[in-house]
Amino acid sequence: MAKKEKKSDFISTGMVAQNRRANFDYLIEEKFTAGLELTGTEVKSLRLGHANINDAYGIEKNGEIFMSNMFIAEYANKGYSSHPEKRDRKLLLKKKEIIDIINALSRKGSTLVAIRLFFDVNGRAKLDIGLGRGKKNYDKREAIKDRDWKIQKARIMAG
Repeated sequence: MAKKEKKSDFISTGMVAQNRRANFDYLIEEKFTAGLELTGTEVKSLRLGHANINDAYGIEKNGEIFMSNMFIAEYANKGYSSHPEKRDRKLLLKKKEIIDIINALSRKGSTLVAIRLFFDVNGRAKLDIGLGRGKKNYDKREAIKDRDWKIQKARIMAG
């Protein structure tokens, strides 16, 4: 028997999932906010916070943008129908944004990564996506040095 969820466990607005490594692994050049084409059980599962976008990336199919490898857990009280946990989910973007993203993805080294999955004030599922390039190891070491220096500087100023 599936565990009964309380009404207070549901996320009506706010963050569902976040990809913290996106800014560390990629140099994000441009950000977009996109809607998602979801089924009913996917939305219910998202409202419980059962999602993972750490490995999600964007692909282009037939002039449309899809998020691939995004994990949304199966809904426990599903009844007779359910959804596959990892499937390509269509992103709802404006035509100009789609054209910009497709042109950017055609360049070598560019990728589309998921940054943040959330519910907006109207209760709709939205996905912040970033168009970026992969960082090299020396870029990552530089970012770590800068972050550590900012922490030390704050300690010195406070102390």
